[in-house]
Amino acid sequence: MSIKKEGKKKKTVYQSRHLGVKVTVIATAVLLIACLGAWYYIETTYTVNTVYVEGNAHYTNEEITDRIMTGRLGRNSIYLNFKYRDKKIEDIPFVSAVEVEIVTPDTVRIRVYEKSFAGYVSYLGRYMYFDRDGTIVESSEMKTAGVPEVTGLKFDHVVMYEKLPVENDKIFARILDITQSLDKYELQADRLFFDKEYKVTLYFGEIRVQIGDNSSIDEKFSRLRSILPELAGEKGVLQMENFTAESKIIPFHKDKS
Repeated sequence: MSIKKEGKKKKTVYQSRHLGVKVTVIATAVLLIACLGAWYYIETTYTVNTVYVEGNAHYTNEEITDRIMTGRLGRNSIYLNFKYRDKKIEDIPFVSAVEVEIVTPDTVRIRVYEKSFAGYVSYLGRYMYFDRDGTIVESSEMKTAGVPEVTGLKFDHVVMYEKLPVENDKIFARILDITQSLDKYELQADRLFFDKEYKVTLYFGEIRVQIGDNSSIDEKFSRLRSILPELAGEKGVLQMENFTAESKIIPFHKDKS
């Protein structure tokens, strides 16, 4: 009698275990199908077809998308949104950060945050770009439109992410004042030259503008904006080092042919 009960008990345990395995297999299959379905939905619904790019000056829209949307998941909007969330960019020159916003499942907006430059110096065949504090933040073989070359500074070496080793580092505050005034009055100088006394000459094509120190700098650039169009096609030196708001005559000396 006890033997029969024991056999019955074993059979019940076996059936329970068998049922448990079946339930586990079915649950796993359902979960797998659900995951595959979700993946298929995300893969097909969140595939990027339209891209808007903002904030890029150094690169074209196509160059930005080619650099950002890479790899097998490079055209998946959810993946791009997570990948570029609060992420600094180190492998794209001139770019400090990128954000990808999902506009619709198949449309994204890429916001590009480019590095801010005060100017650049030439060193060993490369252009070394520095920020408002004089720290070298980029090295390139390409020139960037809107960023002036700074010449006349004395230095014997350049190290990335370190301050340019010049004799008077207060010069960077002057450079910043000049470049900000250029931006304010929509002027684009090709080059800034500092002489031994740190007086500056700006180069606009064939026109050289001697502005001296930074006194009355706002008035100088305000007046310069109206003068430069009148000097189109000319070659020579515009002397503004002694210019003030009360100045009526600004000497211009043409280059001798």
